[in-house]
Amino acid sequence: MKNHSKFKYAFGEIEIGNRAQALVAESFKNHWVSGGPHVKTFEDLFRKTFSYKEAVATSSGTTAGFTILASIHDLGASWGDEVIVPALSFVATSNAVMAAGFKPVFVDIQRNTLNIDPNLIERSITKKTKAIQVVHTMGKPCDMQPILEIAKKYKLFVLEDSCEAHGAQYRGHTVASMGLAGNFSFYTAHMICTAEGGMIATQNEDFSALLRSVRSHGRPDGTDYFQFDRFGFNCKMNDLEAALGIEGIENFEKIFKKRKNNLNYLLDGTKDLSHLFYFLEEGDHEVISPHGFSLVFREDVLNEGSHLSNYLIENGIQVKTLFGSLPTQHHVFKFLGYQVGEFPQAEYVGLKGIHVGCHQYLEKSQLDYFIDHLHQYVHRHL
Repeated sequence: MKNHSKFKYAFGEIEIGNRAQALVAESFKNHWVSGGPHVKTFEDLFRKTFSYKEAVATSSGTTAGFTILASIHDLGASWGDEVIVPALSFVATSNAVMAAGFKPVFVDIQRNTLNIDPNLIERSITKKTKAIQVVHTMGKPCDMQPILEIAKKYKLFVLEDSCEAHGAQYRGHTVASMGLAGNFSFYTAHMICTAEGGMIATQNEDFSALLRSVRSHGRPDGTDYFQFDRFGFNCKMNDLEAALGIEGIENFEKIFKKRKNNLNYLLDGTKDLSHLFYFLEEGDHEVISPHGFSLVFREDVLNEGSHLSNYLIENGIQVKTLFGSLPTQHHVFKFLGYQVGEFPQAEYVGLKGIHVGCHQYLEKSQLDYFIDHLHQYVHRHL
């Protein structure tokens, strides 16, 4: 059983192959480890692989999100304007909104998709709203058609947090190609891994110049001049991270297939428990990216996710929550004044949802180990 962590079933792992090691060694040989030729190669490979017009590498998925948001200042947004975000997501999504000088306005999710509920967006739009920041949670694409229609009606930007959704598709469109831009993360548990690192994809070639400027302190199109045209930070990727990413993108199809097979194996092995849990479902109109395996207790099941989490962790299975309601179940956004009960779906998932990995290094015996222990838990406690 291949495993590099203390867990028998880890959420994510990284293995650095010969190709990446050779590229890293090349950087050392050339005494060049900051942003350089490997970053450019990685950007080009990412752009071509997913048919984006532009790809801009960053230091993390979070800074990729920040760079997109900070760039819309040049497109008419002002300090203190509002950006609609889902109540349930990894905190980086909303942190990036604040870091870019905007106020996050939270909207509840759909329990069965874990994504923002399009039916609730319009009521949260004000004169200060400038963008809708969607998140393709757990690799499942948002229902983009009504969201894009709302954005067009109110002249809003649509930004796609695709950090968990490498290669996902909605009605024939790859995620991060439907809005103004989308961001990706290359953290260990994600499809492509650079240890840290992120990428911005956009179909707007003019917008990419703004992105490159913002990711380099607001310099003109990312040059090294001491001229600062706009708000920005140092969000650049380095060549060592890009070396790992090159190997990952070259092997993307194989990685995607292996992870998707793992996800489908987990779904098939637990389908007899669908009366107890909400599981991920892939519609005919979409391709889900296999980021993780999520489950949420159904309404008539009394147990909370933490009880199941503790059981699995005790048996060597690494478990993570499903984020929960950022505005009401996490202290960080308490200052915004939201009250418990305002986001019932996100709060429900926060109490009753968990997820585990489905990464490419998991073997069948490990998948069976999780499936068996989930069934054991059900038989003992439900």
